[in-house]
Amino acid sequence: MDANVASLAALSPRNSVVFAHSAGAVPVFLAVQARQIAARALVLVEPALYDVARGVPVIEDHIDAITRARALSRSGDLFGYWSIVRPLMFGGPADRSRWDEERETAARFEAKQPPWGFGVASSAIVGVPTLVITGGWNAEYETIAGVLIEEGATHVQLRGVNHRPQDHSGFADTVERFLAGV
Repeated sequence: MDANVASLAALSPRNSVVFAHSAGAVPVFLAVQARQIAARALVLVEPALYDVARGVPVIEDHIDAITRARALSRSGDLFGYWSIVRPLMFGGPADRSRWDEERETAARFEAKQPPWGFGVASSAIVGVPTLVITGGWNAEYETIAGVLIEEGATHVQLRGVNHRPQDHSGFADTVERFLAGV
């Protein structure tokens, strides 16, 4: 994660608008917390900032499920991992008849570091105009948005596109309206 934070610092000139989607919000928050970037505004799309909502049951349930799945994978049972992760993250059950075509996706996803345990604090956005856009489909992202609202963020739901609100026809207008006010 340190390399991602360093890259952000190098690529984000002062007073820039920084966009981050899902787990990409973690290095952005770390860079803001460390004052390595000074953004004019943040636009967080379905931010996977699990650290800011630790202790909330829906967040803890997700972390527990992924932890169980990763334990299965680490013991050599990638399909067992996928049996937990596929319905949780991709929809629909794991199916042995599709395993050959899904094995690579499962392995790639399992290799990713989960977006928690970094000490991300919601207070990092205090004083930084922040727009949080969620799809209104997942209680975890809505919970995270709720925590960020308490720190001053603006929250907008763009429904119908699940984890990709950036694909919603109203996304650009939503961002433009927000930025016009900062």
